[in-house]
Amino acid sequence: MTGVSQSLHSLGSSALPPATSRTTQAVSLVHEDTATGDATMATADPFEVRMRFSSQLQHLNASTTSAQKAAQYALKYKDMDEDLHSCILEQLEKTSMNTRANIMYFLEHLLEMASKERNNDYVRMMQRDILRVVDAVCPEDGSGAANVKVVRKVLQGLMNKSILLEQTVAEIEACLKERDTSADVGFSSPVNGDDASHSRNGNGTATANRLDKRQIEQRIEEDRERHKRMRESMWAVPGNLEEEAMKLWEETSELGEDDHILGAEEWEEFQREMEASKCHHLRARDAAAAATAANGASSH
Repeated sequence: MTGVSQSLHSLGSSALPPATSRTTQAVSLVHEDTATGDATMATADPFEVRMRFSSQLQHLNASTTSAQKAAQYALKYKDMDEDLHSCILEQLEKTSMNTRANIMYFLEHLLEMASKERNNDYVRMMQRDILRVVDAVCPEDGSGAANVKVVRKVLQGLMNKSILLEQTVAEIEACLKERDTSADVGFSSPVNGDDASHSRNGNGTATANRLDKRQIEQRIEEDRERHKRMRESMWAVPGNLEEEAMKLWEETSELGEDDHILGAEEWEEFQREMEASKCHHLRARDAAAAATAANGASSH
């Protein structure tokens, strides 16, 4: 036995069964991949992370997927949260009004996901700079009047999720009332060529605030997509049908005299529609039956 042990010891790993050798290699590869992934996360180039995040913000659209993807990217590199937060502010101040509206919707996804993951840094920084964000999405010069409704919707959602204080939202709402005027100015079309775009103040500054035709069409399409998703969510059936049934039962009023009258009127209307939809064969049969019944009644 001693000789066998010495022989195995001298052979080393070559004496192991093939399956054991493959298992050892697989485990070592897993450790190498994990170490490589950790090293990539640790050595990520801040400039590259910022550029990719900026590109995602610039290409946001009405789909929830694009907003969630960008939010997941920001949370993935949460160690660079201050840099990515400054990137959000930078994009809000230099992109088009349509993109600013999309970034505003994205912020609701980001802050909700960050709050669930206990990543309070993004939440804290956004609470600090929320006024700057609002000023960028709907500026005081009226160029972002079409985004006022977007800001109100997102702020209401953040308040309902306890991310923003009710007092803060109320103070911002007071400022938004002054900006919620001429919401369709940016979407209006020139009436008499280029001169119409200068008619607001006579010096042509209104031209910078006017959206071109492509941006208007893009905004209309994105709003249509959001309204479509909102209607779909309204008609979504909850998982617990018993709770839905109880909710409908509680919301349904008791049966009263008005319900009986309405039911009788609907029944009469139904009978008239059925009579009008009959073919001439059925009408002739019903007429003959009615005549027979009338003759029988008269004979008696």
